Parts: sequence; C-alpha cells; structure tokens
Amino acid sequence: MSRHLQRLSTLAISSVFTSGLMAQELTEAPQIALGQLSELIRWSGVLSSVVIVIGVILAMRFVHNIIQQISEQFVQRRLLLHKLETILQFAVYIATTIVVFNISLRVDERVLALIGGTLAVAVGFGLKDLVASFVAGLIIMIDRPFQVGDRLSFDEQYGDVLSIGLRSVRLKTLNDDIVTIPNNKFLSDTTVSGNFGELDMHVGMDFYIGYDQNVAAARAVIEEAAASSRYIHLPRPIVVLVEQTVLDNYVAIKLRLKAYVLDTRYEKLFETDVNLRVIEAFGQKGIKPAAVLHRHLNATEGEAARIAEPVASESNRE
Repeated sequence: MSRHLQRLSTLAISSVFTSGLMAQELTEAPQIALGQLSELIRWSGVLSSVVIVIGVILAMRFVHNIIQQISEQFVQRRLLLHKLETILQFAVYIATTIVVFNISLRVDERVLALIGGTLAVAVGFGLKDLVASFVAGLIIMIDRPFQVGDRLSFDEQYGDVLSIGLRSVRLKTLNDDIVTIPNNKFLSDTTVSGNFGELDMHVGMDFYIGYDQNVAAARAVIEEAAASSRYIHLPRPIVVLVEQTVLDNYVAIKLRLKAYVLDTRYEKLFETDVNLRVIEAFGQKGIKPAAVLHRHLNATEGEAARIAEPVASESNRE
C-alpha cells in the first residue's frame, strides 16, 4: 500500500514538473519568435526603405504632372505619353518592391521559407483579390484590350481611362466623376473601347422623321450638318443610313449618322452641334418629326369641326 502511494506521489510530482516546463516553453515561444524576427529585419534598412518609398511616390507624382503638361501642349502625342507613363509606373513599382525587400531583410533560407509560407496563406485568404488584380493588370498591359486615354464603356460606366494601376483602373466619366474599377473585373466582363488608342472616335446619332417626309432632303441636311461641324474628323467618311422602323405603333423613317470626331473629348460637343444644325434646317425645310402630332391632331381637329357644324346649325335653327 505504501509503495502504491509512493508511485502516485511520484507521478503527481512529475506531471506537475512537466506541466511547468510546458507552460514555461509556451511563455518563451513568442519571445523566441520575436527574437528570430528581429534578427531577420535590418532596422537600418527599414529607415532607408521608408525614405525610398516616399521618394518614389513624390517622383512619380512629379512625372505625372510633367506628362500632363506636355500632353496639353502636344495633343497628338497625348495617348502615347500616357502609355509610356503607365509602363514606367509598373516598372518603378516592381523595382522599388525588390529593392525595399533586399535592404530591409536579411535574405537566407529562413527568410525565403517564411515569406513563401506567408505569401501562400495571404494568396489563399486575405490577398487573393489583390493578387488577382495585380495579375490582371499585367495581362491588361500585355493583351491591351484598352489603353490609357481610351473612351471606355464598362458595366454601365462610360468615360476616359485615366490610369491603369497595379490594383485598379481609374475612369473619368462624362460627369467628371472618377470611377475606380479593380483590374480583375475586366477579365470576366465585356469591355467596349470607342477609339482603341486613337484620338478620333466614331460617333453614331439617330434622327427620326415622318414616313411621308422628304427622306432625300433630310439625309442631305444631316450630312451637311456633320460635315460643317468644327469637331468633325473629315479624313474619315460621313455616312447616313436610312431604314424604316416602328415607333409607338406607327411607321417612321430612321436616319443614322455615322461620323468621326476629332478627339474623344469633343464627342458630346459634336452631338450638340449637329443636333442644333439639323433641328434648325428641318424647321426651315418643313421636314416634320416622326410623330403623329402634326397629322393626327389636324385630322382630329377636322373631324371635330365636321361634328360641330351640324350641331351648330341645329342650334341656330332652334
């Protein structure tokens, strides 16, 4: 019996001692990990990295301002300058990341293993969207479905591409709103580029006239209005297509103008200019719009007059 009690006391003492060692190891584990991490970091390089990052950001802003000023002076080279700025931005950011990594950490097998594991976890969980956007940005740069300066239509957004960044594309709408779209969105959705790297852009405008109106005269008016606009790009053809259509249960004539504007920035000014010219010319030539108003109302008034005549004659007789 005494031997059994001695064994139990010995086991209890050993378990207490083992649990104490485990608690001490758990307490010292974070300190060891922090110590290893501090050994991997070059604290003098961290300060240099901060200075380098701030310098790169300021330098890229300075380059952006210079390119904006040059683009305003040399409009014909505006798109080329923006493309070069985007390529330079990608190259500088990637080079800065590599430099900061090298001077901030002591690169050895432990660092590579630590970074590899961290990147695997980050890609799998927290940074998967960011990495997907970064890869999509590289694909956009290589495949070039659109370029900086293009007039873009994407997911109910319509405007000019201001920049193609590492994470997103910035779009300036016609209402002067800045829209930020992640790069990975462009890999799965349809994108429409109005000019695809060119300054001039196709503009389509629809005009409707009555079925009984002079179609040839209306077509000539639209062609002249487009050709005489200050925003037209005359080296490209001006075409007016004619087709019959049905509007609100009555037949009308649709005339579609296909022309090219000098610069994407003049799209709405061109449309306004042509519309004003066509409306004025249609009024002078008596070309009426595709509506039943000028016929249906006249007919209704005539019918009302015919109905009112017998009623008036009968009242006079009485």
